Amino acid sequence: MNLKLLALTLLTSLSLSALTVGETPKTVVVGGDDGGYVKDGSAWSSSSIKDKVYVMFYVDPDEKDVNEHYSAALKKKKYRQKGDFGSIAMINLAATWKPNFVIEKILKGKQKEFPKTIYVKDKNSVLVKEWNVADDASNILIFGKDGKLLFYKSGRMSDADMEKSFKIIEANL
Repeated sequence: MNLKLLALTLLTSLSLSALTVGETPKTVVVGGDDGGYVKDGSAWSSSSIKDKVYVMFYVDPDEKDVNEHYSAALKKKKYRQKGDFGSIAMINLAATWKPNFVIEKILKGKQKEFPKTIYVKDKNSVLVKEWNVADDASNILIFGKDGKLLFYKSGRMSDADMEKSFKIIEANL
C-alpha cells in the first residue's frame, strides 16, 4: 500500500511541475547563483511573461544551431511591428561543457546586437527542474499575453511545427 501511495505522490508532483499547453506554468525565478538577466545580472521571473505574445528559446549552448532556421523565419515575419510581441533567449549554461565566462561574453554581445530580445542565463537548469523542460536540447515555447503556454516543442522545428507556431502567434497578437 505504501508503494502505491509513493507512486501516486511522485506522479502528482511530476504533473504539477510539467508544462501543460493551455495553462500558466508555475512562477519561476532565475537569479543569484542560478543566473539572471544578461543585461544587468538581476533576477528574471516568469511572471514577467505577460502583456505580449512571447517566444522563448530555452537552449543548451551546444544545441544553439538546431532551430536557427526557425529563428530566421521568425525574424522575417516582423511580428514586433504587427503587435505586442517579444522574444526571450534563455541559455541553459549547466547543459554544456563550455566555460560560463566564454558563453557569457558571447551573450553580452548578442544582447547588444539584439536589444529587444530578453537574454537570460540559467546556470543551474532551473527550467529543467521546475518546468520539466528538456535538458541538453533546443526548446521553443510560445506564451500568450495572459502568460499561458500556447506551444511547446523540444528539438528541431519541422515545417509543420513552424507553420503551427506562426498561426498561434498571429492568432494571439
